[in-house]
Amino acid sequence: MSAIWKMGGDLMMKLMELVHGFTGSWGLAIIILTLIVRLLLHPLTQKQMASMQKMQKLQPRIKMLQEKYKDDKETLNREMMTLYRENKVNPAAGCLPLLVQLPVFILLYRVLTNYDFSGVSFLGIQLDGSVLSTLGQALGLAVEKEHLGIMSVANGIMANPAGLMNIGAYLANTLLLVGIGFLTWYQQQLTSSGNPQMAMMNWFMPLFLAFICLSLPGGVLLYWGVSSLLGVVQQLRISRKTAAEMKQKPALFKEKPTKSGD
Repeated sequence: MSAIWKMGGDLMMKLMELVHGFTGSWGLAIIILTLIVRLLLHPLTQKQMASMQKMQKLQPRIKMLQEKYKDDKETLNREMMTLYRENKVNPAAGCLPLLVQLPVFILLYRVLTNYDFSGVSFLGIQLDGSVLSTLGQALGLAVEKEHLGIMSVANGIMANPAGLMNIGAYLANTLLLVGIGFLTWYQQQLTSSGNPQMAMMNWFMPLFLAFICLSLPGGVLLYWGVSSLLGVVQQLRISRKTAAEMKQKPALFKEKPTKSGD
């Protein structure tokens, strides 16, 4: 298994170096590599997003069926399968593509994390520096950047608040991180079912994601940001397509049981 991971990592590394040979920019190489990965995974992500979108739209119908047949599991399963079949929804389609995408992301993460960009920046983004390390740099912290944690940076701010004035050192990485959080939140809004119980989760996930990204190198954030932006564009297209289908088949999405008079 480790040999397969190494082979996949080496392949992505060579592809990134090949693109860099044409562009002369590591930032552009990461963006083009992201486009290639998204293009290869497009059929899977398209199916995943479309399935999730329809599942969200069908939630009122699903809840009504669950309430109506709560004491008859066999009928409930049959009605649910009918509902999915009528709307061409495969519940598993929302999960299976993720299992395929996850190894790809792990490979990219390992390549971008381990590659020595030697202080290279792209549009002000330090590709080998995280938000914490660039902030530590602005604060003049002597701690090795890979050993910086939130508490050491917080202590650095308290000891040298004037260091925050060196905002140019960490601004680009921080803006990229904020952009990733916003795109994650916005994409969740596009697939939101309007369930109040999910509203808190829609806010929690972007904040949790931003917290995790604090220590990730700018190269990883650049990949994640571009990939998130492409994901939002793809989700917008699917939302419009689903809305058109709802207009063509309004009865399938109406909040009523599949069989009238039951």
